[in-house]
Amino acid sequence: MKRLMVKLAGAVTFAAATAVLPVSLAAAAEWPSDTVKLIVPYSPGGTTDIISRKVADLLKDELGNVIVENRPGAGSTVGTGQLARGGRGADHSILMASPGHAIGAAIYSGLRYAPVNDFRFIRNVITIPNVMVVPADSPYNSVAEFIDGARGGELTFSSPGVGSSVHMSAELFKNLTDTNMVHVPFRGSGEALPALLGGDVDVAFENMPTVLPHIKSGKLKALAVTTTKRSPFLPDVPTVAEVGIDYGLGGYKTSAWFGLIAHKSMPDEAVSKLRDAMTKIMGRESFTSFLPQIGAEPGEEDGEVFRDFVAEEVTKWAEVAQHANIKN
Repeated sequence: MKRLMVKLAGAVTFAAATAVLPVSLAAAAEWPSDTVKLIVPYSPGGTTDIISRKVADLLKDELGNVIVENRPGAGSTVGTGQLARGGRGADHSILMASPGHAIGAAIYSGLRYAPVNDFRFIRNVITIPNVMVVPADSPYNSVAEFIDGARGGELTFSSPGVGSSVHMSAELFKNLTDTNMVHVPFRGSGEALPALLGGDVDVAFENMPTVLPHIKSGKLKALAVTTTKRSPFLPDVPTVAEVGIDYGLGGYKTSAWFGLIAHKSMPDEAVSKLRDAMTKIMGRESFTSFLPQIGAEPGEEDGEVFRDFVAEEVTKWAEVAQHANIKN
């Protein structure tokens, strides 16, 4: 009798386990079971917002309802902090990270999240070069000429704000070349660009979409792009690294990158579905035709490679911020 009871108990346990297993698998397969929220840690209308809304629109075909929520403030750290806190809905929330993710960690003290360890890294979606540009009537026609001029006298560079990728790209250049350059910050590219066009400042390391039309029209001169490879949208313009190697710029590289991250608690199944969905939409004509509109190229890193890339960005910008004494 005792042996029979043991067998019956084992059978019940096995049956319960096999009954639960399909339910668990089904739950994983059904993600997302709710609306996916894409957090944009900047105000509506900017580059990050435009890219995020395009991605959200394309993701709807793969994941169902995807909404965009703007959470601007403190160089992207407000929206990022919201995601890092997790809580209800964290498994259905993603965020469009950019250089501000790494720069914010470098210049804002007292952050309550770790920029790498508190997140899951889905994939880098888009990469946009910054461009070293000078006014059309500038006496400088090359990176070498500009460096010589900046070492001989005090030159100015503009940015759309302290801690922006435009600002930090110039600070990195200044640091590596030991040049005399004074930062002139503005409230956004809408104010910074006219100052550059009018010759009120000597140079800027602006995002490609902001300056490309003015380079094409001849109102600005492009001296170099900041990525490791030349841009297909400015194929005759060299990289900073290739023309600045004699000035300590051989390892110079910056870009405006835009990639999806999630809370560290997001399940593997959800992360996998997101990566698969992004791979599909990034291969579509509706995505590839969007890239030339903003002078962009598709991001290449995903998963741990993307995580390592962001970790390198955090380290790089922390060093630049410390050297330039940039704090908030």
